[in-house]
Amino acid sequence: MKARIKFRKYGALRFIGHLDVMRFFQKLMRRADIPIAFTGGYSPHMIMSFASPLGIGLTSDGEYLDIELTAPVDSREAVERMNAECVEGIEVMSICQIPDEKKMTGMTILAAADYLISVKSGSLPDNWKNAFTDFMAREEIWVVKQTKRSEREVDIRPLVYGWEIQEDKICLRLAAGSTDNLKPDLVMETFCSMCGIPAGTVSFSYHRLEMYADVGKDGSRTLVTLESLGQDMTM
Repeated sequence: MKARIKFRKYGALRFIGHLDVMRFFQKLMRRADIPIAFTGGYSPHMIMSFASPLGIGLTSDGEYLDIELTAPVDSREAVERMNAECVEGIEVMSICQIPDEKKMTGMTILAAADYLISVKSGSLPDNWKNAFTDFMAREEIWVVKQTKRSEREVDIRPLVYGWEIQEDKICLRLAAGSTDNLKPDLVMETFCSMCGIPAGTVSFSYHRLEMYADVGKDGSRTLVTLESLGQDMTM
């Protein structure tokens, strides 16, 4: 039986890396008595996978961890047990049963993510809202995207699925996953560069709100939350 855990990461724990988060959940499974399955062999380890590791310094209300259970659990009771063993900075929001197929793991089906962006230090020009509207109105936004092995020029505009200005903040819905992936900091760095804002004069805070799968057919995009693809477990 496979299950999906949704959790939030906030406060000082935004500065711990993905490996530390993974170790934390390994300990949490034991302390909360969650019947998680292990791999076989001489060095068994817990069967778990994260939909998309969160970068250091980012906070989130929508992180996902898929696990395999050896026995069913009650969703509400399991959430209570896990949160009783959590530290400040991580809170479990839900646990639900998901289909057993490998192709349904969060890492595999992830297609998009929402980010809320605010200015952390420095300031934007008074007309930044109009400038950002013009920036998003472009049909193409070409940038040099660097990878571990190379760099290439890509048009990132098709990877911005939606955007909205919320008072003094920006909400972006960006492509995410193994095929197409766009980080919010690249969007904001490109915006500042195209607006003539000197590099390093403004820094931003990034908060991930949610992650989505695409259940659309015949090329149409229909995004649903990873949480909505599961169902509560009761005992």
